[in-house]
Amino acid sequence: MNLYPLGKALCAGLLYPFYQYQVIGKENFPKDGGVLLCSNHISNLDPPTVGVAAPRQVHFMAKEELFSAPVLGKILPHINAFPVKRGMSDREALRKGLSILKEEKVLGLFPEGTRSKTGELGKGLAGAGFFALRSKAHVVPCAIIGSYKPFRRIKVVFGRPIPFDEYRKNKISAEEATDIIMNEIGQLIRSYK
Repeated sequence: MNLYPLGKALCAGLLYPFYQYQVIGKENFPKDGGVLLCSNHISNLDPPTVGVAAPRQVHFMAKEELFSAPVLGKILPHINAFPVKRGMSDREALRKGLSILKEEKVLGLFPEGTRSKTGELGKGLAGAGFFALRSKAHVVPCAIIGSYKPFRRIKVVFGRPIPFDEYRKNKISAEEATDIIMNEIGQLIRSYK
């Protein structure tokens, strides 16, 4: 049972009274086709924030430990989340992610792999580049800007899709592809801060 629409409505209802949301660049979000949505990671609230802002349902890759949590673990599979083992190459999660993109859905990733303690953009892991190179998906950079302090503004900025066809042809490495994505996220942060 897909509870995503209900989850999105509940999250919007809970988050909007506390934070002044501003969504920028919604027109940059492809209306169809597979989308690899890559965002910076500053808070546990990032997945619902991006999910509420995105015009399409997002399938988030989430750390495996969350699926063992008593209530959350039961809900996550019904809101399009799937587990990934951190700190190692998780082939099952990689296959699942590629399958989502092949089905022309939206795969949401936080390439840094963990929340930034300082709020500064960290180095991205190779997984984002792997998905960008191994699929034909649109690669959309996303920036979350703000501090999640009550009644303060939170901006969610969707950048233009990164033209990846040339990079795929030139067979760049997954690490290089991730660096390109992270650079685009960094530019969005600098432009809209």
